[in-house]
Amino acid sequence: MVFLLDTHVWIWMTSDERRIGPVTRSKLADPANAVMLSAASSWELALKYQLGKIELPTPPSVYVATHLRRQGVAPLAVEHAHALAVGELPEVRHADPFDRLLVAQARVMGLTLVTADDKLFEYDIETIDARS
Repeated sequence: MVFLLDTHVWIWMTSDERRIGPVTRSKLADPANAVMLSAASSWELALKYQLGKIELPTPPSVYVATHLRRQGVAPLAVEHAHALAVGELPEVRHADPFDRLLVAQARVMGLTLVTADDKLFEYDIETIDARS
């Protein structure tokens, strides 16, 4: 199985893994599964860091690269097909453009989105509740 992490779940993995439920932690740690982080999440982190909405011990350019390597999480690029698929999602159930892009990526690529955002469970994609 290939998992796409919502931004907050990846932050939990890097800072306080106990926030992720034991079932989800087990699935993410299973070497038979792949775990990915979208460039959209890096973009979101960079903007929030710049605006002072998130604190990181190092700038996002260092933090993301270091933790991706350390955790064995694969980077996922944003492709034109992903961006265009946002326009094919049902009417705005979630106004956050970063989350909508993650949903579109999961949908286009057949990935399972790992999130704790209840609004994202409404989309017609495979999801896992990170709290389980």
